[in-house]
Amino acid sequence: MKKPTSHEDIQKVFDCYCKKILRNEAINIQKQYQRMNRLQISFSELTPEQLAQFSISDEYSTDYDLYKVMGYDVKIKNELLSEALQELSEEERFILLLYGLGFNDGEIADLLKLVRRTVNYKRQQGFEKIKKRMEEKQHDEE
Repeated sequence: MKKPTSHEDIQKVFDCYCKKILRNEAINIQKQYQRMNRLQISFSELTPEQLAQFSISDEYSTDYDLYKVMGYDVKIKNELLSEALQELSEEERFILLLYGLGFNDGEIADLLKLVRRTVNYKRQQGFEKIKKRMEEKQHDEE
């Protein structure tokens, strides 16, 4: 290739060089977009479980009611459930919360110095009262 001599020849070579650079850069950008499209997915395509991995929610003490049972803190977020628990006797509430923590009737009976059958009866009665109260509240709100 011979060297351009005139000013016009230099301008043509430079023009050709610029066009080549721009064309190659456009090709590189297109390839990068294609790679990104293969790797990226829209948030709307994510399952709720996958989306939950990317979200953070703050938890405040006003978001739940706290019950202390045998040194455990039991947090109840459901407002209807919490109101229904409040209407139970302390013993029934205590039995239900212990049951919710994984204690069985025999273990609860030993802790409260009661007969296992009594604990079973009070637990069932407590569940029935809560169920009835929550259904009433739900129908009232609708």
